[in-house]
Amino acid sequence: MDGARASAVTCSLMLTCRACGVEPLAWLRHVLTELPQRPHDADIDDLQPFNFEKRA
Repeated sequence: MDGARASAVTCSLMLTCRACGVEPLAWLRHVLTELPQRPHDADIDDLQPFNFEKRA
């Protein structure tokens, strides 16, 4: 993935977090903690920002 595309994906995910009322850094920490623990072919739909449980 080239730099421009990686940047666009990152910005899109951060803005999706904001639109869903999710704190982007909390979501990113959660994803980066969860992903390495899952099998390569695991379903990751629950890690998308709109499925992330809002935390106070």
